[in-house]
Amino acid sequence: MLIVGELINTSRTEIKTAVLNRDAETIQQVAKAQEAAGATYLDVNCGNLVEQEIAAMGWLVDTIQEVSALPLSIDSPNPAALSEGLQRARHGQPMINSISNETARWQAVLPLVLEYRTKIIALCIEDSGMPKGLEDRLRIADSVINRLVQAGVPLEAIYIDPLVTPISTDQKTGKILLKVIRTIMEGYPGVHTICGLSNISYGLPARKVLNRLFMVQTMSAGMDSYILNPTDKGMLGSLKGSMALLGLDRHCRAYNNAYREGLYDHA
Repeated sequence: MLIVGELINTSRTEIKTAVLNRDAETIQQVAKAQEAAGATYLDVNCGNLVEQEIAAMGWLVDTIQEVSALPLSIDSPNPAALSEGLQRARHGQPMINSISNETARWQAVLPLVLEYRTKIIALCIEDSGMPKGLEDRLRIADSVINRLVQAGVPLEAIYIDPLVTPISTDQKTGKILLKVIRTIMEGYPGVHTICGLSNISYGLPARKVLNRLFMVQTMSAGMDSYILNPTDKGMLGSLKGSMALLGLDRHCRAYNNAYREGLYDHA
């Protein structure tokens, strides 16, 4: 199970302030907290600092790597910022977040994937826009997977993001996404699926409850990677419990460790 810690993102006020002030201690505390909580990758995103993004990306990558040996997910809409982060990444196999079937994005990002031999998150988006349902997502996923493989990207380096959209605007979205995940994971052995969970609950109350439940459902459909907050004990506890129930946790060791760490109600 690959867990990408999402907290080093300048859309969060704490992180934006720390980056602007070059407050390394705050960034490093967040990095270490995510690693301690079980993250296997750390996402690095400063995309809303448009004019300063390249310099900020370089500083963030260097700052994080002073205290963590986790590989990084370099996350940006700007290919130059991606390149800056990848040049500095020195631990493990880096990940790029993300490529899509949009012509401009494909042409800008694919050379970086090949040059740095990264893992790659591939969004189910194309030039005509967001997918409209099951068929669109499966068609785009098929196209992206085949194009990446033909370009020389190994199947096991590909992480398909089916694009989670809110159930508040379309009640069938959850069911559609589960079928997309199951179809991809069964139809393309070796490929991974990944998502950010929080969009599913947008506009609804008690969002954390829905996010956790949807994570368990997507795991049952075969999803094996998530972009999430690993310091959310409820989320992490749900993940460990679901892994045990799905036979993904040998001798239930991770579940037992999670219990001892206080992730569950001891009552």
